[in-house]
Amino acid sequence: MTFTIYPAIDIRGGKCVRLFQGDFNQETVYGESPHDIARMWSESGASWVHVVDLDGAKEGSPVHFELIGEMVKSISVPIQVGGGIRALQDIEAYVECGIARIILGTAAIEDLIFTKEALRRYGSRIAIGLDCRSGYVATRGWLSTTKMKATELAKQLVEYGAELFIYTDIGRDGTLTGPNIEEIVQLGVATGKKVIASGGVGHLNDLLALAKQRECGVEGAIVGKALYTEAISLPEALDKVREVKRTC
Repeated sequence: MTFTIYPAIDIRGGKCVRLFQGDFNQETVYGESPHDIARMWSESGASWVHVVDLDGAKEGSPVHFELIGEMVKSISVPIQVGGGIRALQDIEAYVECGIARIILGTAAIEDLIFTKEALRRYGSRIAIGLDCRSGYVATRGWLSTTKMKATELAKQLVEYGAELFIYTDIGRDGTLTGPNIEEIVQLGVATGKKVIASGGVGHLNDLLALAKQRECGVEGAIVGKALYTEAISLPEALDKVREVKRTC
């Protein structure tokens, strides 16, 4: 299994931003044009781009659909998108405009009937985003924390057909303090499915450590702030992860 690096583009107010620990009051703007950022990552060698509609996540429905649709047309690599997708018509609209993968977050926890139908219709084009605080799933743009453990929810969703999870440790997101490898691997082992790591990647060594866990289901990592601050060079990271031997 290959290891994929997903450069992250979080959109708020039409700009490319990064939040600290998911806090909407702790925002840093890294680009006025998400289109330009997407092209930059594509030209730097990315095989995927990860896009989040932060306003959509907060509002409960896509806010920047048109902007994201234009981004699809501006680059040649596939885009996975999340943020406020809680209805089948939202998924259908994104699929029709060329989005390769849809991320379900809040809906996967609060509306299992919808999630089951989405997985039935779209299968591998659906990823389940598990945004967690201390192992418990958070929803609604990380503004609310449930009493459900990520592994418990994931096992239930596997029964509905889920094949791919994105595990975000909110406490590490935007901190550059390193990913929560233990919980990420635990999720992969518990479900037997693929997991994309998110939150805390700050150095090349973090990516190399995650890449070693491919046999445990760690399919890739989403990287945001470390790329924008140039703590990680995307071309170098892409080269180095290809050399990593699997040790799990």
